[in-house]
Amino acid sequence: MEKKLKSHGAWIGKWTFILAATGSAVGLGNIWGFPYKAGTNGGGAFVLIYLLCIVMIGVPIMISEIIIGRRAGNSPINAMKRTAMQSNTSPLWKLVGWSGITAGVLILSFYSVIAGICLNYIFIAALPSDALSSSDQFGAVIASPYNLLFWHTVFMLLTFLIVSAGVKNGIGRMVKILMPMLGFLLIFMVIYAMFNGAFIRTLEFLFAPDFSNVTAETFLSAMGQAFFSLSLGMGSIMAYGAYMPKDQKVVPTSFTVASLDTLVAMLAGLAIFPIIFAFNLEPNSGPGLVFVSMLSAFNQMQFGQIIGAFFFILLSIAALSSSISLLEPGVAYLSEEGFLSRKYSALAISFFAWSLGIGTALSFNVLSEFNLTPGRNFLDSMDFIANQILLPLGGMMIAIFVGWFMKKELITNEVGYVNQIIYKLWRFFIKFIAPISVASIFISQIL
Repeated sequence: MEKKLKSHGAWIGKWTFILAATGSAVGLGNIWGFPYKAGTNGGGAFVLIYLLCIVMIGVPIMISEIIIGRRAGNSPINAMKRTAMQSNTSPLWKLVGWSGITAGVLILSFYSVIAGICLNYIFIAALPSDALSSSDQFGAVIASPYNLLFWHTVFMLLTFLIVSAGVKNGIGRMVKILMPMLGFLLIFMVIYAMFNGAFIRTLEFLFAPDFSNVTAETFLSAMGQAFFSLSLGMGSIMAYGAYMPKDQKVVPTSFTVASLDTLVAMLAGLAIFPIIFAFNLEPNSGPGLVFVSMLSAFNQMQFGQIIGAFFFILLSIAALSSSISLLEPGVAYLSEEGFLSRKYSALAISFFAWSLGIGTALSFNVLSEFNLTPGRNFLDSMDFIANQILLPLGGMMIAIFVGWFMKKELITNEVGYVNQIIYKLWRFFIKFIAPISVASIFISQIL
C-alpha cells in the first residue's frame, strides 16, 4: 500500500508555471554565457545550432520532466519512484530524483555566493569609486571573506523567505513580480544599448553566421548550453511540473518556456555587447565580462551610475528566480515526507547550502590554494560534481526512463491530444537523440 504524501498545492493560472519555469531557466550563466559563446563560436551559426539543440534535446527532456512531475504531483524523488512503480519497473529510479536534488543544493551553495556579488555590485555601480579601477574593485570584493559571506547570507535569506512561504504565496507570487521586472529591465537595457552603444557591430557579432568557426566543439558547446540553460536534470522543472494544472497543455507550454528562455539570452547579448564594443572592451568570458568590463563601461558613460545599478538589479533578479527553483525540490521532498514543516524544511536545506557556500566564498581568497579534488579548488569542485557529472547524468536517465521504461498510457494521459507527427518526433528524440546527445555532453565534460 502506497503511503499518502502531503500535497504542496498548485499554481494559480497557466502563466504562473510558464513564469516560474522560465525564471528557473533564466540565470546568470544564461545572461553572460549564451552571448559570449554565440559571439566566439560563429555568431548566427552557433545560434542556429543552439536552436536546433533546444528543439531536439532541451524541449523533449523538459516535456519528460513535466510529465513525470505532474503525473505524480510530488517532489522529484517520489515522482520518479511512483511513476516507475506505475510503469511496473524498479522503484530505484528514485535515485534520479536524488541526483537532481543533490545537484540543485550543490549549485545553490556556490550560486548564492556569485549572486551575492551581484547584489553587492548594485551599490558599487551606483556609488563608483574614483580610487579603484574596475578590475581592482572586483579584486577588492572577492579578497574579503567577510564581504562575500555577508552578501551570500543576504541572498540565501531572500531565497529561503520566498520558498518557505509556499508554492502559491511564495514562489507563485514572486515570479509574477520578478519575471515582468526582469523583462522590463532587459528591454530598457536593450533600448539604451541601441542608442548609446555599438549596436550594428553587436548584431554582426551575435547573428552573422560564420560557418568557418564551426567545429565539433561548437556542437558540444551549443548542446551543453541548450541543456544547462533550461534547468534540466536538477529536478526543478519536475518539481514545478507537479504544481501544474491538469488542463494545461504540456507540449505548447514547454515550447513557450524554451522560447522565452532563448529570447532572454539573446536580449541579454543585445544589452551587454553594444556597451562592451562602444568602449573597446574585450568580450571575454564569464564573471569578468559582467563585473569588470561592464563596470568599467558604466564608470565611463553618461548616467552610468543609474544604468549600472539597473543592470545589477536585473542580474540579481535573474539569479533569485533561479535560486528558488534550486531550493524547491529538496524542500518539497522533506515537507511531503512529513519529516519537517515546509518552513523548517526550507530552513534546513538553506542552512546546509549556506554552510557549503562558505567554502566557495573562501575559495576566492583564504582557501584559493586549497584543492578539494585534484587540480580544483572548492568552488570548481562543487561546479564539476554538479554541472559536469550529476546534471547530464540526471538528464540522460530521465530521457532513458521516459523513452524506454515509462508506460505509454501514462505518457498519453499527461500529454493529452497532440499532433501525431509532433508526438512521434518527440518519442524519437527522447528515445534516441536526447540520451545519446546528453551522453556526449557528459563524456566531453569529464574527459
